[in-house]
Amino acid sequence: MSILSNLDDVKRVLRQNKTIAVLGAHTKEAKAAYYVPKYMLGAGYEIYPVNPAYAGQDLFGKRVLEKLEHLSTPIDIVNVFRRSEALPEHLDDILAMRPLPKYVWFQLGIINNDVAKKLSDAGIDVIQDRCMLADHQYLL
Repeated sequence: MSILSNLDDVKRVLRQNKTIAVLGAHTKEAKAAYYVPKYMLGAGYEIYPVNPAYAGQDLFGKRVLEKLEHLSTPIDIVNVFRRSEALPEHLDDILAMRPLPKYVWFQLGIINNDVAKKLSDAGIDVIQDRCMLADHQYLL
């Protein structure tokens, strides 16, 4: 697959994919890992929060899971709220998902070309360094 940066591709991803796992979801309203998925939920997307620090709590109407591989629902997009240097520790968890997600989206400021290439080589399209909320507001 590929690393997507074209705005038409980003728009297509947002328009055609409605289930989002949020890796690094947060419970504090001031954090982007809270208000971005909350916005996407309000825009009609189904949100699945994943964060071992909050596992078992309810967030966005769903139980927070410890790992992505624990999801029982097929996921279109994994939206990542983790630092660039922490991404390698999540690669195996993403690749253990069944079925694999169609897309992995690294939020604004998050870039890891090595992890992006490995995901792409596994058949997952990747978007890096983009804010899902801002792109949704601008493109849709």
